[in-house]
Amino acid sequence: MTDSEDHLREEIDEVGRRASRTVELGGRAVVIAVAVFVLLVGLVLPWMNGATGLEVLIGQETGKAVMVPRLFAATAVLFGVLASALTLITRRWFFAWVGAAGGWFASVDGVLAIWSRQSSGSDLGIGMVIAVAAMVVLAFQWFRTAASRS
Repeated sequence: MTDSEDHLREEIDEVGRRASRTVELGGRAVVIAVAVFVLLVGLVLPWMNGATGLEVLIGQETGKAVMVPRLFAATAVLFGVLASALTLITRRWFFAWVGAAGGWFASVDGVLAIWSRQSSGSDLGIGMVIAVAAMVVLAFQWFRTAASRS
């Protein structure tokens, strides 16, 4: 083989390695971006006693049954917003798996947050319900994406 053939082979192998590390989202990227936007809207709407999701996250809302909603707010921002943004920007499989696993954790935590608000007889705002629904959609989309790696 000549040097040009070896160089071409190395270049093709490098392109293959680079492609294997990246995820192609296609139309799913739009669904994920819309779900992240809906999650952000849910964070600025009332969650409990008139406090928004962001106020719950930073600790301005206190009282009974506030720890689980605060954990959900943190995991929703971490996995729903940050991990999704990192995956959409970098298109790395690792972040897709982080979004999938963390998204399901946040989804379960969100359902528990709704349950804790209802079982304590406290006020439940529409923002928390919207945020949980958006988080379930994100978790489902990231899991489908991560599981599609061949």
